[in-house]
Amino acid sequence: MATAYSWNFMATPTKPSLSWKLSIPSPFTAVNVTRRQNRTARRVVVFATVFHDPKPTVLVAERLGEAGLALLKSFANVDCSYNLNHEELCTKISLCDALIVRSGTKVTREVFERSGGRLKVVGRAGVGIDNVDLSAATEHGCLVVNAPTANTIAAAEHGIALLTAMARNIAQADASIKSGKWQRSKYVGVSLVGKTLAVMGFGKVGSEVARRAKGLGMHVIAHDPYAPADRARAIGVELVTFEEAISTADFISLHMPLTPSTSKMFNDESFSQMKKGVRIVNVARGGVIDEEALVRALDSGTVAQAALDVFTEEPPPKDSKLVLHENVTVTPHLGASTTEAQEGVAIEVAEAIVGALKGQLAATAVNAPMLPAEILSELAPFVTLSEKLGRLAVQLVAGGSGVQSVKVTYASARGPDDLDTRLLRAMITKGLIEPISSVFINLVNADFCAKQRGLRITEERILLDGSPENPLEFIQVQIANVESRFSTAMSDSGEIKVEGRVKDENAHLTKVGSFAVDVSMEGSLILCRQVDQPGMVGSVGSILGEENVNVNFMSVGRIAPRKQAVMTIGVDEEPSKEALKRIRDLPAVEEIVFLKL
Repeated sequence: MATAYSWNFMATPTKPSLSWKLSIPSPFTAVNVTRRQNRTARRVVVFATVFHDPKPTVLVAERLGEAGLALLKSFANVDCSYNLNHEELCTKISLCDALIVRSGTKVTREVFERSGGRLKVVGRAGVGIDNVDLSAATEHGCLVVNAPTANTIAAAEHGIALLTAMARNIAQADASIKSGKWQRSKYVGVSLVGKTLAVMGFGKVGSEVARRAKGLGMHVIAHDPYAPADRARAIGVELVTFEEAISTADFISLHMPLTPSTSKMFNDESFSQMKKGVRIVNVARGGVIDEEALVRALDSGTVAQAALDVFTEEPPPKDSKLVLHENVTVTPHLGASTTEAQEGVAIEVAEAIVGALKGQLAATAVNAPMLPAEILSELAPFVTLSEKLGRLAVQLVAGGSGVQSVKVTYASARGPDDLDTRLLRAMITKGLIEPISSVFINLVNADFCAKQRGLRITEERILLDGSPENPLEFIQVQIANVESRFSTAMSDSGEIKVEGRVKDENAHLTKVGSFAVDVSMEGSLILCRQVDQPGMVGSVGSILGEENVNVNFMSVGRIAPRKQAVMTIGVDEEPSKEALKRIRDLPAVEEIVFLKL
């Protein structure tokens, strides 16, 4: 055990001493206990001598590769207790400094509460952290780390395996011949050479799939708003828009994370834009496909075949129409299931756990560290502003443009030593990356995640005259070398530029491109460039009112009367495409964009 306690019980005045060893969760030095028997008080004095074991204790709740266990055992006491139920985990956790799980163990708020503050780090042996309550972990000062890189090659290889097996009907032909049939003409496949593969999500796994597909003689295109164009070109891949990717591909391979913006991204509307007879592979996340819509697309022939390793519900229902469809090849989430990948994951998570227990910052951390309350309190409204400016700026980037260079400007009366911008920079990075990524950005991993994606963030400070009581006057975010969905957001020097400040503790957007605006950054925004003329506010407001879209704020910034102006509208609900089209079709409107915050 981590701590041994030697207890000496001495009862006075006549009882002899009694000693024994006992394991308990916390040390004591002396305890006075008073017993009453026949109204005669006896005082029992308990002396405890505590011998501390310097090694921390790591609870491994699901199977881990031997190489990872060996690394842990070189530094800590390791308790391998598999298949614990929830109550058993809660009972054990108060004796542990670290916990390692896979996807089968739920690390709930109760687990963190029952740890009594001892649990310092939770390691997820894999990528997804859906089974860990991140908010509770952060509240209890517990770091959460994962192992995001070790299974990259295994997942890519499985994607290629499904691609080729689907193209040549391997699974169906195997089942047929084992049932005693010989149906050569039924299982004629298609060739991969010269076909176009669209890789949707050009991260670590997607880029490795692209490399292998190129080796098979395929023409590879990709869609990923964060992928640097030069990295794609280096392996002969062209970055295109989402619409171009799905409409020109013969094969589509999915590698994007499951986020609110990607949930059911492949639906009836998406399938209707695809080439008839397209083939789809998914080794990413089941929820990115609307499974009922995929069945309809398969039945109609729009999608000729699908090969799936992941599902919205895992395991899927036994009577799933998708799983049972004759043109679908399925595997039970085997993307990372190779001997080499499992050992790699074990080592990666063990290294992160050991580093965290040594007090080192973890590059694979997925939740924010605890910060001094006074710093959080002062910067809280600017933290919100920073994230929303990042979210706003990245949504203004046109599809197919890779975000590589971001400049952040802080205007403040405080000197550099009196204003720590690391948290603000992290929140801007969070706003730029999280909307299309499964990565959780925080102060610990923000710079690492930005570097991994080829995202270079530079900071500039403008020193203002005046009182340093207010931390910041404004924050400006610029994205260089990209095209914009809303050309008005481009500055005179050619960058997307947005600027905001805090007013009455609330985040406000105060500049878009060269236009001054003033709108609260709540809900969502509509940006509309127009010719400044009477009746425009009423016309736009009427269209939104007819759609039952509530307007919470509206601001108009203009160059001069009757010249160009930008109307910024805060809305509580998302307008329909028809409503946005009606606004766009107004004679004085030149461009419009809807942005979610």
